[in-house]
Amino acid sequence: MAKIERAILSCYDKTGVVELARVLRELSVEIICTTGTLNALESAGIEAAGIGDFTGVSEMLDGRVKSLHPRVHAGLLGIRDNKLHVEQMQSLDYKWVDFVAVNLHPIEQLMQQPGIMAEEVIEQIDIGGTAMVRSAAKNFRYVTVVVNPARYATVIHEMRAHDGEVTFPTRYRLAQEAFACTANYDKALFDYLRGSEPPKE
Repeated sequence: MAKIERAILSCYDKTGVVELARVLRELSVEIICTTGTLNALESAGIEAAGIGDFTGVSEMLDGRVKSLHPRVHAGLLGIRDNKLHVEQMQSLDYKWVDFVAVNLHPIEQLMQQPGIMAEEVIEQIDIGGTAMVRSAAKNFRYVTVVVNPARYATVIHEMRAHDGEVTFPTRYRLAQEAFACTANYDKALFDYLRGSEPPKE
C-alpha cells in the first residue's frame, strides 16, 4: 500500500463529498476539483485547487474539456514502481494522482423526461469523468477510485486505520464497481440512441 497524497474530486452528486474532503485534508491530501465540486468545498471552507490549476489549462469549450489532459491521466495511469514511468513523470514535472471520486450526471433520469430531445441527451454525455474513472480503475494497484458516495465511509475508515492508505482488496472491489458504472452508463446511452430518432444533420 501507499499513502494517498493527491486526489481528484468531480462529483455531480455532492452527497458526502464535503465530509470526504474534510478527512482528506485532515490526512494532508492535496485536493483537486472540477468547478462544481470546488465551489462546494470552498463554501465549506475546505482548501482545494481547481483542475485548471493542476493541468495549467483552463476549462474550455463550455466545460466540454476539463480533465482530458496528460497531467491527469499520466498521474492516474503511471506505474509507481516502473523506473521508466517514474523518470518520465519527473522529467515532465508531473505528479501522481492516488485517489479519484467521480460520479456521473444521472443521464438515465434525463432520458426519461417527457419531450427530451436526443441533442439534449448527447450534450450531457460525460467524457472526462468516465475517462478518469476508467484510468483510475485500470490502475487500481496504485489508485483508489470511488463512483458511489455510499463507499466514502469505507474509504474514510480505511484511511484513518492505515495511515492514509486504502487496502488492496478494497481498491480492487472499488475498481470493479467503477467499471460496472461506466458499462451501465454506456449501455444506457446505446439503448437510448438506438431507440431515438436521429438528430438532424
